[in-house]
Amino acid sequence: RRSPRRAPADARARAAAVHSAKGAGEVEWEQSAGGVVLPPYPHPAIVDAGKEAVRMTASPGAAEYAGGNNYGANAPKSPPPDLPSLLLDSRIVYVGMPLVPSVTELLIAELLYLQSLDRNKPIYMYVNSTGCSRADGETVSAESESYAIYDTMMYVKNPIHTVGVGVAVGQAAMLLAAGTKGKRFMLPHATCMLQQPNFPSSGQQQASEIEIKWKEVLSNKKTSLELMSHCTGQPVEKLESDMYRPFYMTAPAAIRYGIADSLLDKDGDSIIQKVKSASDWDAGAGIQQKEA
Repeated sequence: RRSPRRAPADARARAAAVHSAKGAGEVEWEQSAGGVVLPPYPHPAIVDAGKEAVRMTASPGAAEYAGGNNYGANAPKSPPPDLPSLLLDSRIVYVGMPLVPSVTELLIAELLYLQSLDRNKPIYMYVNSTGCSRADGETVSAESESYAIYDTMMYVKNPIHTVGVGVAVGQAAMLLAAGTKGKRFMLPHATCMLQQPNFPSSGQQQASEIEIKWKEVLSNKKTSLELMSHCTGQPVEKLESDMYRPFYMTAPAAIRYGIADSLLDKDGDSIIQKVKSASDWDAGAGIQQKEA
């Protein structure tokens, strides 16, 4: 067994003389059992450099500031909110897609969240959806998705102002009509279409299973007629006759039919609360201005 190499006595003495001082920023080296002078591991300078690299990577603004560019010193430290979150902050719920399960989940969560914030302030729901089908008529979800949203709208205590934007087809028209009476609006060029529930794709199912589905479709049709009759005031017989084939309506026709209450334009009624002045915000926050 070979013995470890020992440093010359004069080298060890010089190393001990240079690194034994404990001044600011100086590090004391260690001497192994064999007499070899070794630096501490990990070296504190390496540790500090690694921490600084992690800190600058996590904060781009800090890296820019360290490089002499302080224009990024106030950069946000977290990702900015997405557009639906900004709309939700203004109590706006936008229905802009077919009523698939993921959309239903989001809408119900937003309605319940806005109610938890304030039970008295209104909720503004903008509807631009093809309902439970796509624009080409293909069924993408069951009518139960729209019933879940409708029941949640009836459950929350807040008044819900609905606005028809673009098109409201089938079950989306029911959601438009389910808003608070007197607070259902349509834009001048928005359209509405009534249709009966579509039969979903049967695939390779057996005849008995197709019969069960058909009975479910008839039950959903009866439920849709009853809900639309409650929202519009039209008799079930008339709704069933109109929904036998796709029934399109312009905004004025939809208002006469009972789906909406009035048109909404920049010169007419405003469903959004007026912007408060600076003094109104101060008064609401309890700030009192001292007289000079």
